[in-house]
Amino acid sequence: MSELLGTGVGRGVAHGPVLRMADPLGEPSTAALEGSADDAKQAVHVALSHVAEDLNKRGQLAGGDAQAVLEAQALMAQDPTLLDDVHARIDGGTNAERAVYEAFGQFRDLLVGMGGYMGERAADLDDVAQRIVAKLRGVPAPGVPESDTPFVLVARDLAPADTALLDLDKVLALVTRDGGPTSHTAILARAKGITAIVGVAGADTLTDGQHVVVDAVAGTVTTDPSDALVAEVERRIADRLAAAAAPITAGALADGHTVPLLANLGSPADAAGAVALGAEGVGLFRTEFLFLDSPTAPTVEQQTESYRQLLEAFPGKKVVVRALDAGADKPLPFLTDKDEENPALGRRGLRALRNHPEVLRDQLTALAQADAATEADLWVMAPMVADAEETAYFVDLARELGIRTAGVMAEVPSLALMAEQVFGTADFVSIGTNDLTQYTMAADRMLGTVASYQDPWHPAVLRLVAQLGTAGQAAGKAVGICGEAAADPLLAVVLVGLGATTLSMTPAALADVRAELGRHTLEQAREMATAALAASTAAAAKSAAAAAHAA
Repeated sequence: MSELLGTGVGRGVAHGPVLRMADPLGEPSTAALEGSADDAKQAVHVALSHVAEDLNKRGQLAGGDAQAVLEAQALMAQDPTLLDDVHARIDGGTNAERAVYEAFGQFRDLLVGMGGYMGERAADLDDVAQRIVAKLRGVPAPGVPESDTPFVLVARDLAPADTALLDLDKVLALVTRDGGPTSHTAILARAKGITAIVGVAGADTLTDGQHVVVDAVAGTVTTDPSDALVAEVERRIADRLAAAAAPITAGALADGHTVPLLANLGSPADAAGAVALGAEGVGLFRTEFLFLDSPTAPTVEQQTESYRQLLEAFPGKKVVVRALDAGADKPLPFLTDKDEENPALGRRGLRALRNHPEVLRDQLTALAQADAATEADLWVMAPMVADAEETAYFVDLARELGIRTAGVMAEVPSLALMAEQVFGTADFVSIGTNDLTQYTMAADRMLGTVASYQDPWHPAVLRLVAQLGTAGQAAGKAVGICGEAAADPLLAVVLVGLGATTLSMTPAALADVRAELGRHTLEQAREMATAALAASTAAAAKSAAAAAHAA
């Protein structure tokens, strides 16, 4: 046996034979254009339209986070700037396939050079270009291989269009060479409950038919496993299935201390599925889906109807809605600045909304109207808030426009450092661990080369969570977790020990987290948190918490 290391996604474990994903299409020929430029342009137009339509259809079938990602890819396929570049190359005598390849390649290099969120989107752009070239050639687009028997899929990386529609009866687990814990592959794998490990050094050495064990908890891929290890894996799989099939109960620790388990949602259409998986409410509703496909902000009436649909799915339940979080990887032409050198550190979230207060006022008005027409317990929070002054601005405006419970997201370390002042105004704070980790560790959350830094187990991140937990307890106010960290069952226990009062996650993680919470008392959770805080690295913090749990 030998082990390859990567970043595990979720708590799954699986074993089976490897099936590798085919390499991308070969580079198009540089041969000169044959035929008329107009015919070539028309062929490109047909291919672009086909790819965009296919991506949108895949998104509608997949729903949830996958739909937003795929719709963004569809927009890439129809980007007018890219199309103008393709046309110009064809007019210069370049054949259609090569013109698409070169135009998309130049744009991809531009994104890579920008780094950050935009750099990570370069992989999505490559996938779009491959699909367009495949359509022009009249061959199938590169994708997941077909098999009559279940397999462990191994790939350089996986395009969102492929991840979103994986056949879970056939794909036992996913292993990728590239990607980090918050890459699109990881996010979609977590949302679909796929056992996955990303960023696996040495994944290229795995061969078709080779038997492997994929352990997301340990972040390991074990080749040629022993019979004893396979038996242990089978036992763990059976235990997880039993836990998932157990009657759904409210989130609580072993001593009865309640910890409501909420869902992260991106559309009202996702509500029913979350309820079926045991969500006790919503801890993060992303409103961007209403804005991303429009050149202008939606009207108050349009927004009110969407929010009403969401709130009606959770009568009497807590629903936390995040105000529009534009900027960084979600630029909007009517709201965010163009050509920011580092958009993750630019005018995003509340900063963008303060620059266009009419957009924020309309959104808060629509939320208040939807709240008045339904029976849910609506809470509204602002993203990317830095300090007490920004907190007061948002909370005062929200109350002026009829929002009863207003709070802020803790994603910027400065907010945690000013926690006592923030709780003097905010009704609650919700911690977005993805961005909080990014900004604490100065490591882009979408950049695979620094993925090892993007770990919410790092004691520096945990200490900021502890500051917020302590301040929230002193103020008698709620401290929620709505980042991906809440989906890690062991870390979820530690976060409760640090003072978190609710946990919100992708619905697929609810069963694992519910089961893990039930194994610990509040005193034990605090002991695990104390052990993790005393560590010096993320790996050491995780090991210390696990050791405290075992003791």
